[in-house]
Amino acid sequence: MAKRYFDLFEDVHVPGRWHLDEPVDQRGQKLGNGLFRRGEPAHIEGRLRIPLYFPGKALDFSLAGTSIPVVHARVAAVFAELAPDDVQLIPVEVEGQSEPYFLLNITRVVKCIDDEASDEVRYVTPEHDLPDQLGEYRSVIGMRIDSSKVGNAQVFRTWGWVAIVVSEALKEALESVSATGTKFTEVTGPSSISAEERTRDRKIRELLETATTAREAAWRTLGSLDKEVFMPIAMSGSWPGHRQLWSVIRREAGRTLLVTHGLSDPFIERLESSVGFGLELALEVDAAVKDISKGWPLLLLDRVADEVAEHEQVRESAKAGLFSMEVSGKGLPKSLVTEEGRVAVLLGVESRTLPGHFSTPYGEVKLITVKALLPSELAYLLEHGADGQAQLARRFVESGEEHLSRLRRKPVA
Repeated sequence: MAKRYFDLFEDVHVPGRWHLDEPVDQRGQKLGNGLFRRGEPAHIEGRLRIPLYFPGKALDFSLAGTSIPVVHARVAAVFAELAPDDVQLIPVEVEGQSEPYFLLNITRVVKCIDDEASDEVRYVTPEHDLPDQLGEYRSVIGMRIDSSKVGNAQVFRTWGWVAIVVSEALKEALESVSATGTKFTEVTGPSSISAEERTRDRKIRELLETATTAREAAWRTLGSLDKEVFMPIAMSGSWPGHRQLWSVIRREAGRTLLVTHGLSDPFIERLESSVGFGLELALEVDAAVKDISKGWPLLLLDRVADEVAEHEQVRESAKAGLFSMEVSGKGLPKSLVTEEGRVAVLLGVESRTLPGHFSTPYGEVKLITVKALLPSELAYLLEHGADGQAQLARRFVESGEEHLSRLRRKPVA
């Protein structure tokens, strides 16, 4: 009987799960993903620490950064017993955890991806300007491997791709200890999806990829698109493409622009080109925010985006012109929070440095600014209604503040 193998990855659908940042050494320097994707032992001085990118429910198996496995001690024991020749277990301190965790460095790489049996493979070409990765895989969809090339490995990384593959015995052992955070997809045998499903999935990927490419081209006209920032992808049924994405743009004078990166995705259920909700949101601050995930700008933009995605009336009002709204102030700076624990924003404030819309192959997308208001400005809005919105927007432009969100500024009302 042919051996069975499984792709092991983190279950991103665990409610309230944590997100781990890249490991840092004793000097506080990030080590990056590359060191632990080479398939060889890593030489580390001192004890490593794993900061939390987003706090949440601790998991037994997680990916720090984008691809570095971090496991609880009881999961580490399974790997140590069944795959001692395939892994290096490095003790790490995970922020906020007293229990022992280990960085799981997989020290074996196997060239075994079956290009013909996989649903779709794409390669890095000279056009991608990645000389160190030339000839490797740019994407692998519906991966299948040739098990005859695996040998006696119990866990390994696939050559040219970031996948982690485990044997059936190791999969069953992890399931027997109820390791949280693990998810498995078989990569041996015939594909588990039908030809119709494969065609549908390919169409969805093409639609989303076209939208993503067009948006990133637009973002690059606004500044330097920071591709090094790790922004976890969240699944959200309320967003058109069922994926909740963000982009970070570094701007002149040290400013940081955060934008939603998926509200204009096509509606994937319809399998047709569109601009989704027809808008994206932009929040800019006057600082070079380094730790995006722990900063208030992303937290505020996330809450505003949730309201926009979930309520049609909010979306249509925002697209029509100036629109104010309130969100929870939990975890946001005190200078923005009202006595009732709320934070107000004004959407659609004019900007001389940001366009009001941008083009994609699927149509025009409106770029709507998000301006954080001070409590006194919210009080002014509540007293003056729609006219108050126009007055505030005019004063922001006259003061030079425009759409910029700042914690330390004089209120305009």
